[in-house]
Amino acid sequence: MSGVGKGVTTASIGRILKDLGFKVTAVKIDPYINVDAGTMNPIEHGETFVLNDGRECDQDMGNYERFLDTTLTSDNYMTTGSIYLAVIQKERNLEYGGKCVQVVPHIPEEVIRRLEHVSRKESANFVLVEIGGTAGEYENMLFLEAARLLKSRQPQNVAFILVSYLPTPKMIGEMKTKPTQHATRLLNSAGIQPDIIIARSSASLDEPRKEKISTFCNVPKENVISAPDVKSIYQIPINFEKDNLSAVILKKFGLKPRRRNGHEWHKRFKISRFPDTVRIGIVGKYFSSGDFTLSDAYISVIEAIKHACYALKRRPVIDWLNSESFEKNPVSLEELKSYDGIIIPGGFGSRGIEGKIKAIEYIRRNNIPFLGLCYGMQMAAVEFARNVVGLKDAHTTEINPDTPHPIIHILPEQAANVKNKNYGASMRLGGYPCALAKNTLAHRAYKADTVSERHRHRYELNNNYRDQLAAAGLVFSGVNPDQNLVEILELPNHPFFLATQFHPELQSRPLTPHPLFLAFLKAAIQKSGQ
Repeated sequence: MSGVGKGVTTASIGRILKDLGFKVTAVKIDPYINVDAGTMNPIEHGETFVLNDGRECDQDMGNYERFLDTTLTSDNYMTTGSIYLAVIQKERNLEYGGKCVQVVPHIPEEVIRRLEHVSRKESANFVLVEIGGTAGEYENMLFLEAARLLKSRQPQNVAFILVSYLPTPKMIGEMKTKPTQHATRLLNSAGIQPDIIIARSSASLDEPRKEKISTFCNVPKENVISAPDVKSIYQIPINFEKDNLSAVILKKFGLKPRRRNGHEWHKRFKISRFPDTVRIGIVGKYFSSGDFTLSDAYISVIEAIKHACYALKRRPVIDWLNSESFEKNPVSLEELKSYDGIIIPGGFGSRGIEGKIKAIEYIRRNNIPFLGLCYGMQMAAVEFARNVVGLKDAHTTEINPDTPHPIIHILPEQAANVKNKNYGASMRLGGYPCALAKNTLAHRAYKADTVSERHRHRYELNNNYRDQLAAAGLVFSGVNPDQNLVEILELPNHPFFLATQFHPELQSRPLTPHPLFLAFLKAAIQKSGQ
């Protein structure tokens, strides 16, 4: 089933192997016809993660970068759409020498070519490949075919791991292995026999369940790895090693550990050691999927909060605050006072925007620590222009193209993209430099004069209003040196009020939290009085 944890499983295996001294990289395969994840709805698909080179990817790429503490590239991500597009372009360029180009073998061959390219380019000992979707569905069959072909050519170099869920129905009270048996048979029908089965479940597997899976799925019992629910995804590598997963993998390939270096990870993520909490509210709109809350829309923000909290020995308590509720009931803004800090993350469109602006005004007036990200920065500029500078109709041209005070506007090259409906991979994407002004909150947090941060947006702060905003007290502490674009704004004489045009959450790591999140959480902890 989807959402079972293939991404964090892949990332966790990578972390384990890296701590044993191996060079590891990871590749995500998405079965969608979309060429990349940039045009996907975050409510349906979750967050769009942006790589340093500007590629818009599935959120699992974020987990790979965080767990492996590495920077991945476009080569580490592929979709059905990108594969077909590449094959069609090659056919148009006569790179197949006039042959009849077919779904099989040419599509699987392009997949294999890309995997081997990543292996060579990164000189990796292990390439971890996550095939998206579920066992037996039609969308990923071509990728399973590529996997089968690769194993047939290099049997000593390829191992298959199935991540499968074992439900425990409440009315029965017994863990059931039948879905995993069916999943294994579906993979068998594609010519793939799992070498290892990661058994996801609400509780740890017992011996009878392991024996049953071993018998009916044709794997050794020691290759059935228990993967019960845990409080934090960063405990997953620790949990896997209770069942000796690394030993099983290395035995499969005839390898021995090169070193053992997982002490810092184990130490950091024993989160039960942190009795003190810090309460953070996230004001956004990508929360609801029917009757359920979809936190995946902001997964990198959530993880960046956790990284900073764990480093500061605090346990985060995160609440979702729907910005639309502040529009319908302004009295509800009072609840913002109960939080130690508020984050307004990125987003697009008009829904909930006035609620965000009202929230920022309340946060500014009541000295609540605030961190704005991308759209959050733009709304902070609009709020300041309206309520401090006195430009009552100030707005972003994304929402009101006719506003008399376009505090946020679109650059000419982006306007051309929108006019021509050139939406895919056309935003300001990836890493850009940011020069930091000295004696500012941002400079003190980074302890650097220049940094590089990742972007994903079309609209910018309008430089025609910079002097007016600065004269009223707004500080522009980070600027792109190449295009003179505002990257960071902040307010002095406030416990913490800082907002960025970029997405700092994309470069936070479990053992190296992002400096801005660290500074924000320090201010939040100070407010909490703990």
